[in-house]
Amino acid sequence: MPGFLMHVGAVMSCFHQAGQATIAPTQPRVLVNGQPVATVAPPPTPLAAVAGCPFQIPVPGGTKPQPCVTILWSMPSTRFLVNGLPAALIPAPGIAPGICQSAEQIPQGAPTVKVVQPRVIGS
Repeated sequence: MPGFLMHVGAVMSCFHQAGQATIAPTQPRVLVNGQPVATVAPPPTPLAAVAGCPFQIPVPGGTKPQPCVTILWSMPSTRFLVNGLPAALIPAPGIAPGICQSAEQIPQGAPTVKVVQPRVIGS
């Protein structure tokens, strides 16, 4: 399925819309809009780290912090490889083909991509 190539400057938030995701550059050679293309490493390696998610779950006697801390990506390119790893793709800005996870690796929901480069499409 074709989609826009993700880059490290893409603006993404966790499922709860408060945590901001940061994609770490994993390669310096292939650039889109002057920024490195994000690659998808084999699971369980996350695509991005999340900071600032305030999510908590109710437990007897109060609440337990359960913030999103990572995002796993589920739409790697099947044709476009960077240093042997598939590039991360997204069909369009909005709900992303990934899953936010807590530190305990509990799925929290899909992240939202707010800004992505609109020029380069891969499949």
